[in-house]
Amino acid sequence: MPGDALTVSELVRLAAARLEASGSGSPRLDAELLLGQALGTDRIGVLAHAGAPVGTGALEVFEALLVRRERGEPVAYIRGFREFHGLAFGTDARALIPRPETELLVDAALAEVVRRLTTAPRPPGTPALRVADVGTGTGAIAVSLIVGLRRRKMDEAALVIAVDSSEDALQLARENAVGHGVADRIVFVAADLFPHHVEPTYALVCANLPYVPTAELEQLAPELAFEPRQALDGGPDGLDVVRRLLERLPEALAPDGIALLEIGADQGEAIVREVSARLPGWRCTVAPDLAGRARLARIERHA
Repeated sequence: MPGDALTVSELVRLAAARLEASGSGSPRLDAELLLGQALGTDRIGVLAHAGAPVGTGALEVFEALLVRRERGEPVAYIRGFREFHGLAFGTDARALIPRPETELLVDAALAEVVRRLTTAPRPPGTPALRVADVGTGTGAIAVSLIVGLRRRKMDEAALVIAVDSSEDALQLARENAVGHGVADRIVFVAADLFPHHVEPTYALVCANLPYVPTAELEQLAPELAFEPRQALDGGPDGLDVVRRLLERLPEALAPDGIALLEIGADQGEAIVREVSARLPGWRCTVAPDLAGRARLARIERHA
């Protein structure tokens, strides 16, 4: 970056121009977040001190961060964390970066668990309500769910089994659970979709599985090349892994259980057809995200 004693706002303007030229879809936001990282503050601090000069040390740190972003590395990996559901989650190349749209799944899961815990009698000694987080990645869903329950003083009545086929991702999820003080209510399991000796005891299954069609991967933002491909690639139509999950749901879901699956914007009708074909008698509905696009499939088991 050029100049001596440039102000915060000047640096943001210059950096945003560079990032726009390199292909960033949110150049100004990226510049503000990275400058905040270099200054040891957050975006609000950057905006609040727009006229303050930036010293040489912070300028050098900012330049190094900026170069990484110009090369396509996601801001969340550069900063080492991402905000999700009001919490900060450690992020690196071990797992997919949590997306805002997945908060819809967390909200639905939290509402379902709270409903079950408050509408049915739970005498002393009742086993904890079991929730599976399939493909946990950073642990964002599992951790956010337990944190939400803890705020309601309900966390002791629930247990999340967080499953991932990647040991590296599971370690990151453990780190995030420990960081938020909820590791005591989450069991981490390395497995493909479900633990090896699964029983139909889960009241709720949450899954944010790979659902991007293989052919579309190359059309996505270049920064996705930094994230684990296996966490994105859903096969020819994006539903390969989802179909495998549907085949195994009867093994895992309790008689009155439900599954919540994040899906792609054009997969709503397809997931309803798949459930109808593979799980006769079960019910599948699709809810939209804030933009009105199909995002969350709710699958209800009927005994």
